[in-house]
Amino acid sequence: MSETVAESAAPREPSRNSSKHHPSREAVKGKGYFRRLGPGIVTGAADDDPSGIGTYSQVGAATGNRLLWSAPLLLPLAFAVQEACARLALVTGHGLAGVIKRQLPRPLLYLCLVLVVTANTVNIAADLGSMAAALQLLVPVPQLLGVIGFAAVIVLAEIFVPYHQYAKILRWLCLSLLAYIAVMFVADVDWGEVLGDLLVPHFAWSKIDIALLIAIAGTTISPYLFFWQSAEEVEERRRVKHYHVSHTHIRAMRGDVFVGMFTGVFVMAAIMITAAATLHKNGVTDIQTAEQAAQALVPIAGDFAGVLFLLGIVGTGLLSVPVLAGASSYAMAETFGWRESLEKRPSQARAFYAVILLSIVVGLVLNLVGLNPMQFLVIAAITNGLAAPILMAVIWWLASSEKLLGKWKSPLWSRILLGAATLAMAVLPLLWLLAP
Repeated sequence: MSETVAESAAPREPSRNSSKHHPSREAVKGKGYFRRLGPGIVTGAADDDPSGIGTYSQVGAATGNRLLWSAPLLLPLAFAVQEACARLALVTGHGLAGVIKRQLPRPLLYLCLVLVVTANTVNIAADLGSMAAALQLLVPVPQLLGVIGFAAVIVLAEIFVPYHQYAKILRWLCLSLLAYIAVMFVADVDWGEVLGDLLVPHFAWSKIDIALLIAIAGTTISPYLFFWQSAEEVEERRRVKHYHVSHTHIRAMRGDVFVGMFTGVFVMAAIMITAAATLHKNGVTDIQTAEQAAQALVPIAGDFAGVLFLLGIVGTGLLSVPVLAGASSYAMAETFGWRESLEKRPSQARAFYAVILLSIVVGLVLNLVGLNPMQFLVIAAITNGLAAPILMAVIWWLASSEKLLGKWKSPLWSRILLGAATLAMAVLPLLWLLAP
């Protein structure tokens, strides 16, 4: 029997803590907003993981700015998806898998679980491989040794560092993305051309262009972000006694999520513009190595481009791989009723942490198949793009339910944007099959 969670979200007697969503994100406006940013900014920054950097660089190198129009188009769609996921968690007190479990048939729950865990694991493998490849630009260590080293560091950090400390680390790692924004303003960019390509879609009816669009959409609207956003909203909600939903909480959440997704999409555009101005303009249209990708940073770093690329890839990798593994673990724990929380010690949530460990180990093993790390990144993005539509349709259904969310159900504008995003993600693979 489905649970009408809106009933549990009815207003209760206010307490001195009930005006807050969580200790850091109290309001959208005001001094010191950066300190108050919550899960939204981490989610948005994790969106620009090594898979994203590799995909956006490849798109910019291959097509110049021709597909740049996808950035402003994807921003409202990505925001609508993440806002709906956060809304579900805020109102119900459960993560996405927990809500699906209570509201929808079990076969659909297990399908969603398989989709997100598969996509996440492929993404983890690609990110670890790219981090090791970037390390080789400076240190001549074997690729597999680099993968093992990064995997070990991430596992130890995620298992043994309490969440409230870990979240602070994640927020600071977001700063590694500034390198790509700096390069955009230093490189020889034709801003008139950029403005035209941002506003006027250019599209070639071919499998190549459609595959690139699937990769762009898949790494911007990624399944792991859905589960991570909702899980971390629940984590933060648990830190507030006598919590109840309010318009203040919803507005603060929305502002936080928008800042996060705007950051992610802005960096996406910066990487594509930079790659177009540096690589594409100089005849580099197919990135096969980390060294080629690093050449996009030469205008700002010169001979130190490899160092800057390494910092960007490693910084975003250390940010995103724990998010990927954590998203899989939250989804599994809620599905099977395990104890779950990054605030708990491993001895208190053995199965939860076992999934984190297993996800990273399987990602490590996938690096043995011998795929080029740069190619692996694009494959991971396409995997996300193929898995996302079903999950997004489920989120749209849940967030639109008045029975589930009561007066807190998604507003009309959100349902329209989320529906458009779902249709677009579902149609792209069909177009690829039909394209020459």
